[in-house]
Amino acid sequence: MLKSDFFYELPEELIAQTPIEPRNASRLLCVDKGTGNTTHRHFYELENLLKPGDLLVMNDSRVIPARLYGVKETGAAVEFLLLSSKSFDVWETLVKPGKRVHIGNRFIFGNGILSCEVIDHADGGNRIIKFSGDFGSQAEFYNILEKIGQMPLPPYITEKLLDNERYQTVYSHDPGSAAAPTAGLHFTPLQLSDIRKKGIDTAFVTLHVGLGTFRPVKVDNILEHKMHSEHFYIPPETAEKINRTKKNGGRVICVGTTSARTLESAAQRLQSDDFTEMSGDTDIFIYPGYEFKVFDGLITNFHLPESTLIMLVSAFLGYEKTMNAYKIAVAEKYRFFSFGDAMLIL
Repeated sequence: MLKSDFFYELPEELIAQTPIEPRNASRLLCVDKGTGNTTHRHFYELENLLKPGDLLVMNDSRVIPARLYGVKETGAAVEFLLLSSKSFDVWETLVKPGKRVHIGNRFIFGNGILSCEVIDHADGGNRIIKFSGDFGSQAEFYNILEKIGQMPLPPYITEKLLDNERYQTVYSHDPGSAAAPTAGLHFTPLQLSDIRKKGIDTAFVTLHVGLGTFRPVKVDNILEHKMHSEHFYIPPETAEKINRTKKNGGRVICVGTTSARTLESAAQRLQSDDFTEMSGDTDIFIYPGYEFKVFDGLITNFHLPESTLIMLVSAFLGYEKTMNAYKIAVAEKYRFFSFGDAMLIL
């Protein structure tokens, strides 16, 4: 397929730049996976659309203040965006302007609280940098980032958030993402409690989201697109809940494409149908024609045209049904992207 197959017209006024309402007040476009029929609800009605015995699988990765502004020894200012960690002090980064940054260059941040040296090149013009400073563990490094870093908000969010926690899910736990798993931004603690009281279980995986997930496909033939690798972890209790849900005939419903990619990545590595604790790196690219192995439903936001995310949704729902659902969402003025509305596919 061609990337242009996944293009749609999006009026600028439908791009949700900042949250203008409570988390679970977003609209929810419900799509029947079999027929493609749609109904219009609100996210606070979600528990009434699920069944006892269902399992919601969520990504508990937490966004770090990954944008750093550094000064070169020559005095030149350079912006770094942390993408993925090789170890707690070695990171792949996106650098602006990249032409000023070469192997061996050193930079300081926060008036000397943190410094780094460029040690290698990476794909796409990125750089590998090694940090140094008054830290000896990942937790201590993240504490420094909290002091001097900024949240890596998407470029279409032009206003500063009054509360950075609004770009975190209420269940975020494990720091490491360069962007939020946005489908989870709709949940509130009370709603999660009500969901569990109705016999709908919840489980967590971790996939540290890199910006590569959100980059549009640039090649015409999508088969030539290369995904960036991201680290994931499935804890034993989540593996047990997935196995139990499947055995009892319940539905596994992924909250967001990152949860979906995590489960499908793990399934490709399993020697049996039973899930077990697992960690690793994944560059899985899901597009129409992919045969899903694990989940039965998906909660997702509305994604960029020609992105790998809309391709994943099209693989799960079907291409024609997906493009029709997006056409309806535009016509009904649903809000798109990180702080937009959501879609439930069951």
